[in-house]
Amino acid sequence: MQTINPVSSLTGSHRRTYEKILQHPVSHNLAWREVLTLFSHLGDIVVETNGKLKVTRNGHFLTLPPPRSKDVTEVDEVMKLRHFLVQSETKPSESSQSASHVLVVIDHHVARLFRTEVRGTIPVTILPHEPADCFRHAHDARDFSSGKETPAPDSFFESVARALKDAGKILVFGTATGASSEMDQFTTWVKKHHPDLAKRIVGTLTVDEHHLTEPQLLAKAREFYENVREL
Repeated sequence: MQTINPVSSLTGSHRRTYEKILQHPVSHNLAWREVLTLFSHLGDIVVETNGKLKVTRNGHFLTLPPPRSKDVTEVDEVMKLRHFLVQSETKPSESSQSASHVLVVIDHHVARLFRTEVRGTIPVTILPHEPADCFRHAHDARDFSSGKETPAPDSFFESVARALKDAGKILVFGTATGASSEMDQFTTWVKKHHPDLAKRIVGTLTVDEHHLTEPQLLAKAREFYENVREL
């Protein structure tokens, strides 16, 4: 089974940081900057709205707290990094991937990705790279004023699609309809740019996201997936 940027490809500073993480006894000279540089090389890192970091590699996820100092000082933190590096060297089994049920809750400002079959799931949060990247405004001012602006796919939608690459079934929730629906624009964009991913989207649903808690959103998603399974 092939991996993305396997450990065998590491050289120089990346290799030294990797060896520090696996070092026995635990290294006390490990900088967060070095860790994040290594993980950026091995996988993808997304900064959440609360400052936490979501690392994705070969279908595995790791949540890191905002660094409190320049160095990794806690033994538990080093052990978490070590476990993730070892576990993420290979992809989850195909049966595990195909069984995953993902909920995407998306609007113009943020996308949240939940594993609905996992209890106590924590969402992966994806933001546009820059506020200006939220929309690719229409050249015609009349289109803009009528709400026909469209998201910049290369900045926002591509990040969401990349995070979904190992998902089994995908359900998308949005908050609006028509030209202003980020949900509709995202699914249309996926069909054009990632047709294989689009085939895994099993449904879309308009919800009042801002008046629903995360447990309520997940309950709706689990009910949907349960009904799909019974069909």
